[in-house]
Amino acid sequence: MDAVNIAELTGNIAVIGYGLAAIGPGIGVGLVVSKTIESIARQPELAGRLQVTMWLGIAFTEALALIGLATPFIFA
Repeated sequence: MDAVNIAELTGNIAVIGYGLAAIGPGIGVGLVVSKTIESIARQPELAGRLQVTMWLGIAFTEALALIGLATPFIFA
């Protein structure tokens, strides 16, 4: 490949950007769930309350992915 062929790449760079932006929420959801499982293992009587908190944490973390998805449309 020479410089001319590299410059002629086609496609949308926003797809790569969104893929990279999805890494953060993916890691965040993994951490939220793993800590909830660890907490339930330590205190099983609090499982119900911990699961509600876990779902809220997942929702807020996934909101970051949706913001990353909407950003290219806003600034385009």
